[in-house]
Amino acid sequence: MKQDSDLRNNLKSIRTRLGMSQQDLANIASVTRQTISGVESGQYAPSVAITLRLAKALGCQVEDLFWLERDLPEVEAVLAKPVPNGQQLRVSMARVGGQWIAYPLIGKDAFRQDMIPADGEAVAVSHPVAGVPPVVGSGEPVRVDGFPGITKLLNPKGEGTSQKGTNKVRVRLLDDNLDTLHNTVVIAGCAPVISLWARATERWHPQLRVQYNFANSMAALHSLCRGEAHIAGMHLYDPETGEYNTPFVRDVLAGRKAVLITLGVWEEGLLLKSGNPMGIRTVSDLVAGGATIVNREIGSGSRMLLEQTLQKEQIPFHAVQGFDNILKNHQDVAQAILGGVVDAGVSTASVATAFGLGFIPLHQSRYDLVILKEYLEEAPVQQLLSTLGHRLVHSQFEILGGYDISKIGEVVATV
Repeated sequence: MKQDSDLRNNLKSIRTRLGMSQQDLANIASVTRQTISGVESGQYAPSVAITLRLAKALGCQVEDLFWLERDLPEVEAVLAKPVPNGQQLRVSMARVGGQWIAYPLIGKDAFRQDMIPADGEAVAVSHPVAGVPPVVGSGEPVRVDGFPGITKLLNPKGEGTSQKGTNKVRVRLLDDNLDTLHNTVVIAGCAPVISLWARATERWHPQLRVQYNFANSMAALHSLCRGEAHIAGMHLYDPETGEYNTPFVRDVLAGRKAVLITLGVWEEGLLLKSGNPMGIRTVSDLVAGGATIVNREIGSGSRMLLEQTLQKEQIPFHAVQGFDNILKNHQDVAQAILGGVVDAGVSTASVATAFGLGFIPLHQSRYDLVILKEYLEEAPVQQLLSTLGHRLVHSQFEILGGYDISKIGEVVATV
């Protein structure tokens, strides 16, 4: 029978995964090798009897082998990041604030350790989207007392500011299981422990999916404000008020209601080579010893800590070698030190332990989850937050070291 143009199969994929040749499968299913070849190439649509025999031979369901292309739904979504028009995209999907959000799986966003599976594919077309509020911000870092880069709002140029148009796309889903997408909670943040929390939660609630989008503290907050995430994780300290996170949330959300829930308090400080061969004890030692550092991008809590510490000790930023060398996550900072590229960087005690590096504590920082009140009553968000009290989650955090979870799950502020 000639192949139906809408009929698709992954017979070859399943066969080769089981280590079977076309002839092996043909023998078990009592068909010819040419039949197997014709089905795999799309030149032949098998009868019901052959379809059942193939499924039985491979130990799977018929639906695992064959599907109709037109059965897969399409949805309209807003792209979380701008991409060139006409570019074909792999995307992951979630429902946030009543609209579909598509997260392009490009570059590092496509990987953690393994490549991230896509929920659909899309072609980017730029259209303005009504109802997406602009993000308030100056677009330039504020200079404080001659120390360039210290900021109150921490809104770097082009980072989180509103765009002239928001990309809207049609996404062809790769699976018709819309329940999974509706049950996806999106967290933007930079704490490595978020992925531990997410995996523990998914074990407890198998129908829940947690999507962790890496972003520094301020970028995560802007992502929340733009409607691209349910939860933003942040660890920013405001020396003017002595408060963590809340002043920045008030500035960026500009009147929108949110709650801040503590995930934990972590030790932040200087990551150093194992054994601390340069004898570094303070940031002043970085300058005195000619140490080279790697910094984080504007908007990150680690960069803010370094800037505030240098300012307190009256050390100009330009006096620190490598101050303008930027990496964008805790793991890359650790890898740069471990590989001998630089001598030091700012991160957390738990990251130092994970990479076997030296650590000089500078500050204890509270890491909060910021959630818009309109999302709080959504069932997937409630399921995720409910696990903050579970022993399974606590044990994952406790064995990391350098992480105080005595206040985990507490509402520390409302705005």
